[in-house]
Amino acid sequence: MRYLHTMLRVRNLDAALDFYCGKLGLVETSRRVDDKGRFTLIFLAAPDDRDGVAASRTQGRPAPLVELTYNWDGDEDYGEARYFGHLAFEVDDIYATCARLQAAGVTINRPPRDGQMAFVRSPDLHSIELLQKGEALPRQEPWASMPNTGHW
Repeated sequence: MRYLHTMLRVRNLDAALDFYCGKLGLVETSRRVDDKGRFTLIFLAAPDDRDGVAASRTQGRPAPLVELTYNWDGDEDYGEARYFGHLAFEVDDIYATCARLQAAGVTINRPPRDGQMAFVRSPDLHSIELLQKGEALPRQEPWASMPNTGHW
């Protein structure tokens, strides 16, 4: 398992970038603008982590990062606690990881139907995203037809 990023929702992208980059000193490593989904993702790294983030791309996804998520419409109130989004970890086998967690009594809130991504929650209701290392695994049961459970 490898730590990837922490996602934070932001209400005002300019103010967030001013704080995280201008004041705190993080640097932008990448940006994704999604016109269809109407959101922007900006990935930030600490200055001393910049070389490690670039080098980690050879292992798959870059890490360790802070992901700022800006939803353009901004009309959803997540409540103070939900502006923290999730922790993300890359795993060698998403199906085996989810099976192990499920056997340990963890609810799989968003099953890995696509062989790529799943969500679970901690006992304190923090969302944890699990991402398959490398390419998505072929779809397989019981995951492919398993519905979402609860919130993630």
